[in-house]
Amino acid sequence: MANHVRLFLLLESDRQELERLLRASTTPAGLSRRARAVLLMVEGVSGVEIARRVGYTVVQVSRIRRRFAEAGLAGLHDQQRSGRPTTVSARKRAQVVALTLKRPAAGLTHWTTRDMARRTGVSHTTVHRLWRAHALQPHRVETFKFTTDPDAEEKIHDIVGLYLNPPSKAVVLSLDEKTQIQALNRTQPLLPLRPGIPAKQTHDYQRNGLTSLYAALEVANGRVIGECRERHTGLDFVAFLKQVVRYYPGRELHVILDNSSTHSTPAVKDWLVAHPRVHFHFTPTGASWINMVEAWFGILTRKSIRRGSFDTVRALVRHILNYIEHWNQDSTPFVWTKEPADIIRKAVRR
Repeated sequence: MANHVRLFLLLESDRQELERLLRASTTPAGLSRRARAVLLMVEGVSGVEIARRVGYTVVQVSRIRRRFAEAGLAGLHDQQRSGRPTTVSARKRAQVVALTLKRPAAGLTHWTTRDMARRTGVSHTTVHRLWRAHALQPHRVETFKFTTDPDAEEKIHDIVGLYLNPPSKAVVLSLDEKTQIQALNRTQPLLPLRPGIPAKQTHDYQRNGLTSLYAALEVANGRVIGECRERHTGLDFVAFLKQVVRYYPGRELHVILDNSSTHSTPAVKDWLVAHPRVHFHFTPTGASWINMVEAWFGILTRKSIRRGSFDTVRALVRHILNYIEHWNQDSTPFVWTKEPADIIRKAVRR
């Protein structure tokens, strides 16, 4: 019976929600496994195979199938467990939730479990359970920024179109600068990694100067052209553009870049007029994250710069160029997945 495949219909909205739960890093592990099991059911996978892939028993797979058929997505969430009856009244629970959504006392920025426990007269573990039950996380804060560019939607469609459907016989480059990279030298030698002991470095350091990295990421294959310069000016930007053009002789170039002041100086505009095969595509104001090279800058920071120790700027530059060479030996392109409508809905204030 477990090998018998029973298909059922799934609404497109439910499928999208199940796939979102499966992708999201904040989804509880149990809910993610149940979402994966349902998606496998829709694909026609047998109960025995689902149990093997997901790590459930055949009986658990049958139970998930029944719960989803009866209650839909709500049936996949954790159900109320048996145990000792609650000793906190509904009114007290509502008070904790309501106070959490309000500002704490003067001088504080957010509630802690113990501050809330003292205010409401319950234990801090009770506060913690209530916050978990209502998905409240006062200790966390996330950043956001809405673009105010009046042409934001047009620019988003333009840039995402270059990612998803690049023009034939042309090269799409994601270009930007990582400015003011510091050559930091730790005051004492680093202690290497050992079994049971992580690598260690001193918290204090000496500053030995700055450099600015100009980088152009080829969207199609992930290769990077990079150059470090002492300054960050329009003339330095033009010098790097000349290097990029020499790297792609005779090719039409579509360059995605942000709205830095060095990208629109008179020298840059004159250079563009003299090179009609180069086309600029500017990101919306306040949305430079849409520039794909920013993802590569994040990798560079984590894997090459942050834990380094450099006694001179020349040593830092040599280290960065070595990393670029190492990256290009086995470059991997980034895959853009967001549709323009999804970006506009989240990044553009209406």
